[in-house]
Amino acid sequence: MTKCFGFDFSNLYESDPSMKTQIPDAVSRREFLKLTGRLATVSALAGVTLPYVHAAGSDLIQVALVGCGGRGTGAAGQALSTKSGPIKLVAMADVFDPRLGAAHGRLTKQFAAQPSLVDVPEDRRFIGLDSYKAAMDVLKPGDVVILATPPAFRWVHFGYAIAKGLHVFMEKPVTVDGPTSKRMLLLGEDASRKNLKVGVGLMCRHCKARGELADRIQQGEIGDLLMMRAYRLHGPIGFFASPPKPANQSHLMYQIERFHSFMWASGGAFSDFYIHNIDECSWMKGAWPVKAQANGGRHYRGDSIDQNFDAYSVEYTFGDGAKLFLEGRCQTGAQAEHSSWAHGTKGLAVVSEKGHIPSKARIYKGHNLAAANLLWAFPQPEPNPYQVEWDDLIGAIRADRPYNEVKRGVEASLVTSMGRMAAHTGRTVTYDEMLNCDHEFAPWLDTLTASSPAPLQPDANGRYPIPQPGLITKREY
Repeated sequence: MTKCFGFDFSNLYESDPSMKTQIPDAVSRREFLKLTGRLATVSALAGVTLPYVHAAGSDLIQVALVGCGGRGTGAAGQALSTKSGPIKLVAMADVFDPRLGAAHGRLTKQFAAQPSLVDVPEDRRFIGLDSYKAAMDVLKPGDVVILATPPAFRWVHFGYAIAKGLHVFMEKPVTVDGPTSKRMLLLGEDASRKNLKVGVGLMCRHCKARGELADRIQQGEIGDLLMMRAYRLHGPIGFFASPPKPANQSHLMYQIERFHSFMWASGGAFSDFYIHNIDECSWMKGAWPVKAQANGGRHYRGDSIDQNFDAYSVEYTFGDGAKLFLEGRCQTGAQAEHSSWAHGTKGLAVVSEKGHIPSKARIYKGHNLAAANLLWAFPQPEPNPYQVEWDDLIGAIRADRPYNEVKRGVEASLVTSMGRMAAHTGRTVTYDEMLNCDHEFAPWLDTLTASSPAPLQPDANGRYPIPQPGLITKREY
């Protein structure tokens, strides 16, 4: 067993038995040497033997929030809403002070009736690119850190959390390219060896309605599953589009702040917006797609300098030839839809109808949504999967049950990146090709400082590189 700095890089995870496409053991010696070097900053901590288990239902679990945007703040609220034992938020970290302040205010208001749950005085609110260390340093082994920064930083923060002996909840996506996918798999395996519990924010996997639907589909209730459709069509949201950079802000801070606009930071709008639809459909199939071909384009962009396409159309193919068709669009005034559907030889299943929650999972005879054709529907109301995923994670920590969602999170992120790369290059991209693509969007993020050059540099006119399908085909830009 090969170890360096306390991290084991000898192999990758065994495959998830519920999914039929696995990530191969593809880490070469050269890649190994590159990976181990990245983790030197936490080497002094990695060899320490630490007690990572909380006594069932008795010990206080302290939580630190790293990344104080909307999803991170929501995750912190769900952590504090678990009922299995005492828990409180004790530290917060972000690159931007106003964002942290807004998150603290929102959580303080949410838990005004239980003020002890949000115990984050000024001296435990940390700002800066290295603030994640200070926040995690507040915790003791066996506590929980929420990693909700842009996903480019996930492997850096996860490595430090493992070295500190912390359980982790990390938001999706967990990777944006092949090299970081391999790195996260290795870190995920080491977390498992150290008995650390790790949740990934693909909350649809914790949805009771979707879970029962997946069982019914895989038992043949809609016949052989031939085709699925997924749609996320709406106007611009988040930081989908970005105007020219203000003169008083560096390119690095601008790109981190507006992370949806830049592939190195987030995988772009494609990875952040579409991963849930792709993941829930792959769950219904019980497999990951093996290849993708796609189209996409930019329209009506004005002075926007982001890297996103406005519209994407992807055909994912599974190992048995079944298809998943994904349609994504961010355009003002166009028809909106946010749903996923599964078609079999006997009938139709609604995977999600209007957004992530509630699913309103149903099965119909045939392929028309007529009430007379309804065969099954999950009873309403449904448990909120955003809360269920936290109940599951904290429950596993307190009961010391095995719990590690990293591999599945990496696979979902990689499949999403596969479709994105197919659209951005204008050619078919396979699963193995995406995993082994050596284009790392932002290497050496573990050494990044506020004065570092941004991973993406503009041209003389202040514009950043964008994908050019058919012209640039080996990498995305």
